Amino acid sequence: MTDTFPAAKGHASIAPMEPLSPEEIARYQRHILLPEIGGAGQQKLKAARVLVIGAGGLGAPILQYLAAAGVGTLGISDDDRVSLSNLQRQVIHDSGTIGELKTESAAFAIARLNPHVRVIRFEERFSSDSARRHLSGFDLVIDGSDNFDTRYTAADAAEAAQLPLVTGAVGRFDGSVTVLKPYETSADGVLNPTYRDLFPEKPPEGLIPVCAETGVIGALTGVIGTLMAMEAIKLITGTGEPLVGRLLLYDALSARFDAIRYKRRRARQSQSQAS
Repeated sequence: MTDTFPAAKGHASIAPMEPLSPEEIARYQRHILLPEIGGAGQQKLKAARVLVIGAGGLGAPILQYLAAAGVGTLGISDDDRVSLSNLQRQVIHDSGTIGELKTESAAFAIARLNPHVRVIRFEERFSSDSARRHLSGFDLVIDGSDNFDTRYTAADAAEAAQLPLVTGAVGRFDGSVTVLKPYETSADGVLNPTYRDLFPEKPPEGLIPVCAETGVIGALTGVIGTLMAMEAIKLITGTGEPLVGRLLLYDALSARFDAIRYKRRRARQSQSQAS
């Protein structure tokens, strides 16, 4: 783990709200003008500690927009290095960072974008072990990984830690986003769904090819990653209705958005109540 900037004190969810400096007020003026955000919402963003899994196609716009929005602490978990083929979609990196660790490349890009953001680099693949070691330092998780193993691990770890999770995925020309808070109940008193209520089992190995085999349109990762950043901002500031129990689908070729609702499976609901 590499702490890129000076350590902040305390956990974001319990740390006292720090006032915004004159420079921050000027930087975030367009947020502060919004009644739904305002100065209080911007202070929440400043206090927030968000772990982003993956600094690739989805992670790039997530990190850029959360840094620009003033999220005070961004954790980045990734063990990969920048390659030339990444640059078609992983826009936080550039030709000058080829060969560098993605966490390092992303951290320097964030520092250039917003020096008020602290970055914590975890130069490792996200796993159950790393989750046990690191999740207590964050209050929101965003999964921008590109494989089912990590997605299931992230979902299980966030549920166990009772942290909200924003998760997304992309295919060749399509993508999806949802928000998971399975440790809370909905308005009707039923527990919110888990990742396994949406996707009960991992697909067999090799059934769904990766983008290195099939390709992916670069701008698509920007669309889905930006939507994921928006959901994170809503969760942090308490604005709007997050995509809990809803899967947002985007078809780039037809320029169409659809949303499907999903619920907690009855067997899981009964099991959770019994425990």
